[in-house]
Amino acid sequence: MKTKNLSVTIDENSGFCFGVVYAIEMAEDVLNEQGYLYCLGDIVHNDEEVNRLKLKGLRIIDHSDFDTLRDEKVLIRAHGEPPATYRKAIENNITLIDATCPVVLKLQNRIRSSYDKSETIFLMGKKGHAEVTGLMGQINNQGVVFSDIDELEVETLPKEITLYTQTTKSKQKFRETREALESKGIKVTAHDTICSQVSDRDSELRSFACSFDAILFVGGTKSSNGKVLYNVCKEQNPRTYFISTVSELNAEWFASSDRIGICGATSTPMWLMEDVKKVLETL
Repeated sequence: MKTKNLSVTIDENSGFCFGVVYAIEMAEDVLNEQGYLYCLGDIVHNDEEVNRLKLKGLRIIDHSDFDTLRDEKVLIRAHGEPPATYRKAIENNITLIDATCPVVLKLQNRIRSSYDKSETIFLMGKKGHAEVTGLMGQINNQGVVFSDIDELEVETLPKEITLYTQTTKSKQKFRETREALESKGIKVTAHDTICSQVSDRDSELRSFACSFDAILFVGGTKSSNGKVLYNVCKEQNPRTYFISTVSELNAEWFASSDRIGICGATSTPMWLMEDVKKVLETL
């Protein structure tokens, strides 16, 4: 029996970005045609969506699996891959279904151009993240990856650097990092390569989070974008809760007649947020 009488609204701007939509559509086209498809790494940083696609025949592999695979089709996800992956595909007669996000592809080209000009490259991003690995591969790993300026010994840095950023980072943090470096007398050629769909969502979520008594942020635990956007909501609304699955919902978070807003990362499927809404409406 319903006792909470919650009012629940899903943020219409949340859900997959166009890069993820493109990758999943490409995967499903092949799955419908041949019944299975290999994917190099999780197609999206959301376990629920990955499991849905696995049931349709998606086979997640890592690079060690890829190196021994031959004569198959393999999907390259939106995060992109380093040049070595393409070379190995040619060697092993692998047909690549390349779903690299156009925003990431443009960044790969730009950072490679800087490398060709012998610029000193710094990349603000998460070490080990698939996108970062692909970017560093463009420049033979001849760059510095950092997620926070505190990781750098600023006094020992070159007097002139070229600064890039992972596409899912915070615009504000990128700007603050550039200004902090410049305040130390370093000449910074900054390339703001943050995806506009991600940066726009930052401001949209600030407004959305303030409009409800409580916020449920639905995201994968591996999603860098999810962590950033969850913190955006939390700053605006202290009653913001992070969940990855419907099973993590806790009825004690909500008071009677609360207005609940549901939102998510660029890697969060809309069907999952809709499932969360259905459960909340039964409380």
